[in-house]
Amino acid sequence: MPTVTTEAAELRRPVTRRWARFAGHYVEMVVAMLAGMFVLGGALRAALAAGGVDYSMDRYPEIVLVEMGLTMTVAMAAWMRVRRHGWPATLEMSAAMLMPAFVATALVVLDVTSAGTAMTVEHVAMFPLMLAVMLRRRDEYLTHRHH
Repeated sequence: MPTVTTEAAELRRPVTRRWARFAGHYVEMVVAMLAGMFVLGGALRAALAAGGVDYSMDRYPEIVLVEMGLTMTVAMAAWMRVRRHGWPATLEMSAAMLMPAFVATALVVLDVTSAGTAMTVEHVAMFPLMLAVMLRRRDEYLTHRHH
């Protein structure tokens, strides 16, 4: 006959697995975001440089801030679609990713902060905003599996 602690452990196990899956989704989103920044961002910069368009954080911080936000968002959204998340969830996550880029860019344009600080703010803000969107749709992320 199972003990109370064994029964309690059995009841908790599915919840633990679901939250582990949730955490795994979060890590996947971060990896996709980083891949976008390095792979898509790098490819975009190389293509533009080949065409004679060269931009840097020193000369054009606004462009760099927006480009980073966009390339990270595109990769993350593509990964969400691969994982068969719906458009509403994908667009909501995309908005959460782009918001820090636009706010950071505005802070630079308005000369409120330096470009380096804005870049830090942009990147740091994305993590809790992604988590907030995931928590808002936690049922989708707790139960969603690869298809």
